[in-house]
Amino acid sequence: MTQKRRNGLGTEFSLWLREQKEIDSSLGFIASDIDYVWLNHNTNDWMIIEEKRYGCQPKFYQQKILALLEQCCKNDPKFHGIHVLVFERTNPDDGAIFWDGQKITRTELLDILTFKNLKKEEGK
Repeated sequence: MTQKRRNGLGTEFSLWLREQKEIDSSLGFIASDIDYVWLNHNTNDWMIIEEKRYGCQPKFYQQKILALLEQCCKNDPKFHGIHVLVFERTNPDDGAIFWDGQKITRTELLDILTFKNLKKEEGK
């Protein structure tokens, strides 16, 4: 059964979607918002970032959607992958930061967001 929003937030459309029995999750329909499509419009380098707070990880259905997107985008030489950014609490300044499961610093996060580290790791 499609879950109701726990926090009561969402757009009117997202709330409407959850009420439609014809597209219930028990029938296989799932949706996940994309937190960030991160782009440097000067270089066209880009990536997708899924943000989680309080140490949470993406749910199985989010992982499935993200893997599908990764397959669709992987041939773009300017695409730098889909990444999971996890905050111990809510942001880089109030706790630990994890990028794809690895603990990083605020400076390392900024390097990633400017595509410095990703280019080295990917050989680009």
